[in-house]
Amino acid sequence: MRLIILTQYFPPEVGAPQNRLYELALRLQKKGVEIVVLTAMPNYPHMEVQEGYRYSWYKKEIMDGMTVHRSWIFVRKSKSVLPRLLNYFSFVFSSLWVGTFRLKKSDWLLCESPPLFLGISAYLLSRFKRTKLIFNVSDLWPESAEKLGIVTNKTLLGIAGRLERFMYKKSALITGQTQGIVADIKKRFPEKRIYWLPNGVDTTYYTPMPIDLNWRKENGFSETDILLLYAGIIGHAQGLEILIHAAAKIQHPRVKFILLGEGPEKKRLIEMKEEQKLSNIFFLSAVPKSKMPVVVSSCDIAVIPLRKLDLFLGAIPSKIFESIAMQKPILLGVAGEAKDLFIDEAQAGLAFEPENVDDLIACIERIVKEPELVKTLSQNGRNYAIRKFERDQIASAFMAELNTQD
Repeated sequence: MRLIILTQYFPPEVGAPQNRLYELALRLQKKGVEIVVLTAMPNYPHMEVQEGYRYSWYKKEIMDGMTVHRSWIFVRKSKSVLPRLLNYFSFVFSSLWVGTFRLKKSDWLLCESPPLFLGISAYLLSRFKRTKLIFNVSDLWPESAEKLGIVTNKTLLGIAGRLERFMYKKSALITGQTQGIVADIKKRFPEKRIYWLPNGVDTTYYTPMPIDLNWRKENGFSETDILLLYAGIIGHAQGLEILIHAAAKIQHPRVKFILLGEGPEKKRLIEMKEEQKLSNIFFLSAVPKSKMPVVVSSCDIAVIPLRKLDLFLGAIPSKIFESIAMQKPILLGVAGEAKDLFIDEAQAGLAFEPENVDDLIACIERIVKEPELVKTLSQNGRNYAIRKFERDQIASAFMAELNTQD
């Protein structure tokens, strides 16, 4: 079997979709699938093409036995709509060009969405190469962009909505990252074959480790500090203002908040911290995957918020998986599917109402006062990750689905 993965995001970039697709590709390759990746020149999250890839229209490389084709992408450090659209459409056109002349016929072409517009290239390439199309939906776009206020232009939203419906109709298989996404698409397109392809974790890589006191010392933390870690994109959807407000109100001097990552909201949140002269909240730069186990193991609790929107009732933030696999309890400010799975079923942490600062503080205080509870939640999380979200199991099930589709 031969599978093409078309995605705007892929390592050496760091981030949830990059890791998820890379890990899936590696495991499918071990099962005998020939993997070919068509992606952009790496630029995320700093919106600057990385050294070694600049000023290139096309580059081919071998990564862990996989052939990776990279094409040019327009990149600017701007939050406005026009540069963002140019970013998306530049890769649509360059990937179509490279894919037409560099890719061979395959059994399957998997397109990662968002960005939704990449579906244009995916559909045309699937026709040119006579390849069955998988549309992999990790976020319901344009619905999420509209509800978050990222896109407000009605014409653009209308075009995007029509493209979304077109892609679902033309796909041989639609995969959704969460059960909520799957249910939403099934409701609108009951005749289509839709499959839950969740994110997961390598529990042999993310495994419990002792606290790294050197990491703590290097970053200005003591052995007795209680470190709450948010690690991921610092964006609009996360509602990370809640951590600033909690840091301003918390009464425990040993509790420290860490925000590790990059994103469009980082500058504003740093300004909020400085305006309030807070000394118990820290911003650290994103680190490569190889360093994440040390970071997670050196902190005590993972805090995972999202904004209070119905849109996120079906969301499962990827940072949950690494934390529970490393036996770190989670404080989850996400209602819906994530709470059902990881709090109610797994008993891997405590839930607080999204955007409710006092509720978050109450959870922190309980965690601080009940060390035995922490031990129980931590072990529950590790067991649950192994049982339900081990990456090898996910890849095996997906392989079986592809074989049934042949």
